[in-house]
Amino acid sequence: MIGLLIALAAFNYLGFKTNKLLNGNQILHIWLFTVAFQVIFDLFIEFKYHAYWYFDKDLDWRGLIAHVFLIPPVNMFFLNWFPFNKGWMKQTIYLTVFVVAILIYEIITLLPEPWGYFHYGWWKLWHAAILDPILLLILLGFYKWICNLEKKACSKY
Repeated sequence: MIGLLIALAAFNYLGFKTNKLLNGNQILHIWLFTVAFQVIFDLFIEFKYHAYWYFDKDLDWRGLIAHVFLIPPVNMFFLNWFPFNKGWMKQTIYLTVFVVAILIYEIITLLPEPWGYFHYGWWKLWHAAILDPILLLILLGFYKWICNLEKKACSKY
């Protein structure tokens, strides 16, 4: 639990303190999208197929904290520093470095308690290495969609 609390404090601090890009509306949309997407994904992968789990295999409050408060600020941090106005090469490098950082963090979460809180069933690190870039690209697409919706809404007035 100590590892989760440290991660929550660090990720939320970094997500909000370093934010220079996202407005309140975008933060809300990204946060809710992240929680909904993660819960739907984990409903199958975590709870039905037991690929991985937080703390223990059953649904509990500690795992709920990780689902609701851990990943959204990381997504804020990712979007805030994403090189939108740079070429595809810099964007690819940023995505790759970010995925490597996520994988290193995932390895740390596998430590025994109290530092670790994440456990593998049949899931392996290479699953995350393949899936994380896809999930981040989905997040980028969702963010661009939010921005387009905001532009359309503002242009009507």
